[in-house]
Formats: sequence, C-alpha cells, structure tokens
Amino acid sequence: MKKTLIVVDMQNDFIHMALGTPEAVRIVPRVKEKIRRCLEEGWEIIYTRDTHGEDYLRTPEGRKLPVPHCIRGTEGWQIAEGLYVEGCKIIDKPDFGWPHWQEEDLQAVELIGLCTDICVVSNALIIKATFPEAVVSVDASCCAGVTPATHEAALTTMAMCQIDIIKN
Repeated sequence: MKKTLIVVDMQNDFIHMALGTPEAVRIVPRVKEKIRRCLEEGWEIIYTRDTHGEDYLRTPEGRKLPVPHCIRGTEGWQIAEGLYVEGCKIIDKPDFGWPHWQEEDLQAVELIGLCTDICVVSNALIIKATFPEAVVSVDASCCAGVTPATHEAALTTMAMCQIDIIKN
C-alpha cells in the first residue's frame, strides 16, 4: 500500500512570523524527524503551502483574519528552513483545505503540520470524504493549533470522523 505524508503549511508565517506560536516552534524538530523517517521508509511526501496575494485583506478570509500572512513570494510564505525535501511536490492552496485531492493517488495518508484546528483538520476531512476507504491519520505530536485548546478540539473532531490520531 502506497503511503503518503502530507506536510501542511509548515511556513515561516505560521511558525515564527505573522501568526507564529510557541507551540508551532516546538514541533519543528519532530516534523523534521518525521519527514526523515518517512523518506527512509519510501513514503511519498507532499507539502501544502498556504498562498495568498497582495489583495489578501480584501478577501473573505482577510476580512475575518486581518493579518497579512503567506503572501506569495515573501519570506513568511516559504516552507521553514530544513523541512522541504528537494523534488517533493508542493501544493499552493488559496484556502484552508485543498479541494483537489482526488487528483492524487492516496491510499494511506498521514498529516502533520499547522494549524491543527484550521488547515490540518480541513485537509484531513476532505481527504477522508474523498477517499473513504483510505487509512487517514494525523500525528498529534507533529501538529500545533492556534491554541492548545483548539488543537485538542480539532483532534477530537477528526477522531469522531474516523481519522486515526497518533499520540506519542
């Protein structure tokens, strides 16, 4: 069975810049180690990258979250140093969840990254709905939410939707 690791939005703005949190900073070493292990085991690695334009504040999301972040081409938009593996696919997504996962061959999927309570949960639910027979899991130790409480709430939501939660 083909295994895919999806690294969700591990970008500078979500780690230590515009919307960074101490929890996001803390998971970086674990995320790096998870990527290394999955590569050694022959997993496919796909990265998502939250991507906005200069007009972000005029978008529906920007009006609700008026903090410019992940503007294409900026330092904050870049995947954090040391996490990207050359040659792996990057999906630039304009919203929380990527609606085109059906274009991928996903059989066994594990998600890690940021933010548990926004983009990780959105993508996990889209993938589970698109591929109901796929094994979908989330490694809680390699995720961080906007707050610890909303991180836990998102994990509970995903577990209720038959997504396996890995707690290390």
